[in-house]
Amino acid sequence: MATSLARLCFFVLHISALVFAGRDFYKILGVSRRATTKEIKKAYRKLAMQYHPDKNKDDPQAEEMFKDLGAAYEVLSDDEQRKIYDKHGEEGLKEHGGGHHDPFSSFFGDFSFAFGGGHQRDPEIPRGDSIVMDLEVTLEELYSGDFVEVVRYRPVAKQARGTRRCNCRQEMKTIQLGPGRFQMTQQEVCDECPNVQFVNEEKLLEIEIEPGMRDFQEYPFIGEGEPHIDGEAGDLTFRIITQKHPVFERKGDDLYTNLTISLQDALNGFETEITHLDGHKVPIVREKITWPGARMRKKDEGMPNYDNNKILGTLIITFDVEFPKGELSSEDKESVKNLLKMSSKPKVYNGLQGY
Repeated sequence: MATSLARLCFFVLHISALVFAGRDFYKILGVSRRATTKEIKKAYRKLAMQYHPDKNKDDPQAEEMFKDLGAAYEVLSDDEQRKIYDKHGEEGLKEHGGGHHDPFSSFFGDFSFAFGGGHQRDPEIPRGDSIVMDLEVTLEELYSGDFVEVVRYRPVAKQARGTRRCNCRQEMKTIQLGPGRFQMTQQEVCDECPNVQFVNEEKLLEIEIEPGMRDFQEYPFIGEGEPHIDGEAGDLTFRIITQKHPVFERKGDDLYTNLTISLQDALNGFETEITHLDGHKVPIVREKITWPGARMRKKDEGMPNYDNNKILGTLIITFDVEFPKGELSSEDKESVKNLLKMSSKPKVYNGLQGY
């Protein structure tokens, strides 16, 4: 009893020390101290969208919260900084040389793009080419959600020796040809700018695959496209493409799959299970005869709806019946005929009618 009380007191004092030593980053993100990196990333993205300055222009508290979120994410998403913070708090990070950068820009690109404001392009400034790239993701990632890391090798301008001609433009110049004779001509006029060279740099971009995302949804990163020597870089946009899955086919929020059973199970009924995209088991029970092409619908076992993850589609299972190979003896044929008691007369009809 005394040992348990001592541990409790130590825990309370430890938490209190962290609070007095600076901000409680776990509380800011709304996660537990045992939260995984994935949980921290999801919490940060959700709250950062909520408190982004472009959505709360008249709320100064939102801007402060946004800054706190950035600081909390920067520390807790880094294993080394998180260890220091857990032991010594925010003040301890300063003593150990913990730096600050802008995690929001690398995590989302320039997220003001998503709100339609904040990032205004000057039409007079030349821009590099924008890029649209397909990002193949698995059906498992689209079902449960995940973070995908993409390594981007991007040319970055570095200062070099000498100068270069820049900001070139066409201007009209008046030239005197002789006494009382003048002529206007168009000439190219350029400035002298510091010389630059492009060097490839590696950058890690993180893309959150949200549950229920659909094909061709786009995820933009502002300024991550091709650079321009005299202006701004273009944009980089990832377009979601679903990889072909060996078991399931997605149509809207519904999932389709086929299940092959034996002729014996088709006649007698059976019990089995299907492993879903997140690993949970979906029980399949049939107590009646199952014919080839029969379907079973399992409600709330489809894909999560992108706009409301609490709404799930339907899993639709089509049964295939595997017939035995070879030939039956005369006695077996007669037994089957007596057992099934079905007409053996073939029926011919238009099976495409109604399509």
